[in-house]
Amino acid sequence: MQSSTGERRADRPQSTSDSRINDIDALRGVALLLILLVNIAFFASGYAFHLVADPAHNWFDRMISTLVELLFAMKAYLLFSFLFGYSFTLQIESAARRGVPFLPRFLRRLSGLFLLGIVHAVLLFQGDILTTYALLGLLLLAARRMSPRTALTAAACVVGAVAFLIGVAAVLGATLVPDSAAAVEAGARSTAALQGDLGDVVVEHLRSLPAALGGLAVQGPLAFSAFLVGLAAGKQRMLAEVPAHLPLLRRIEAVGYPVGLAGATLFAVGGGTSNLTGLMVSVITAPFLAAAYAATMLRLFHRRRRVADVLAPVGRMALTNYLGQSLACVVIFTGVGFGLAGHTAPAQVLLVALALFAVQLAASAWWLRRFRYGPAEWVLRGWTNRERPAMRR
Repeated sequence: MQSSTGERRADRPQSTSDSRINDIDALRGVALLLILLVNIAFFASGYAFHLVADPAHNWFDRMISTLVELLFAMKAYLLFSFLFGYSFTLQIESAARRGVPFLPRFLRRLSGLFLLGIVHAVLLFQGDILTTYALLGLLLLAARRMSPRTALTAAACVVGAVAFLIGVAAVLGATLVPDSAAAVEAGARSTAALQGDLGDVVVEHLRSLPAALGGLAVQGPLAFSAFLVGLAAGKQRMLAEVPAHLPLLRRIEAVGYPVGLAGATLFAVGGGTSNLTGLMVSVITAPFLAAAYAATMLRLFHRRRRVADVLAPVGRMALTNYLGQSLACVVIFTGVGFGLAGHTAPAQVLLVALALFAVQLAASAWWLRRFRYGPAEWVLRGWTNRERPAMRR
């Protein structure tokens, strides 16, 4: 999750006039917001992790949760994964331009992400994505010489295979929540654990890790398929030449929104990730909606450069802000801090997410006016390059 253009920024300060860099970072900032809107529910209640609704929630609460499932679940991480794949191509170009070996540095980067992810999963959020990205990065490395057409074909095959396997499981009668009553009891226990001290929270994270790893059976392949789409887009320099691709972006919106929203509706109304049939539909259609979101934002950035300028700093510090979101949510919702887990309605949780992101927007802009990198980016860059990077501008 390190800034995709971090290599180039080491040589010159970031300029808001560089629309290509701003577009990538701004789109990453949007992805961070969507990820927060999805992930924050897992801090606010222990029921979410067990795929059941909190019994105390009323119809309005459930409607809000359904809207989040419909609009953002399974789309946010696809958008971020696409950018990871696109960033990969920029890192290869940067290494070639600077005449430095790419492979050992990229492997060190992945190992750094993996270590950060383990700490993140244990201390802050068991739904960590960094370890998954680190492992899938090895597959992306193996696929780096694929042509754009081959990469897109492979991505479609991965998505199709995952959907087929989920469909077979649904036909055979498998279910992700075999005992709803037991799941509700488990949700109550998890919520109580979140309300405890740091030791209780860590134990809850460790207890949840096996189930979290099981979820990667779906999330992992889909993230890798998005890596491949990003790889193809990077090789075509799609985000480097947005004006030249405006007709394509309009076609993506024209197809992506109706297909993606129809599938998302079936997914959300059918029970979200707890229903295998709805999950199968979402696996097929979520990439369309994620692509439509990206196309819309890129067109907006093209028309309104100020929007990209505002969003770019938070995306440039993506790793710091991702970890910071988890840390802030631990303080807000668990017994380590204010202990609001189980006491905050979904609408209130969304307001907290928006407020937190607004703080990150302001803090990121302030920080990058003074420093070259975010704190986590600075650590990862030092690990990757085996050096102590200059921090101040």
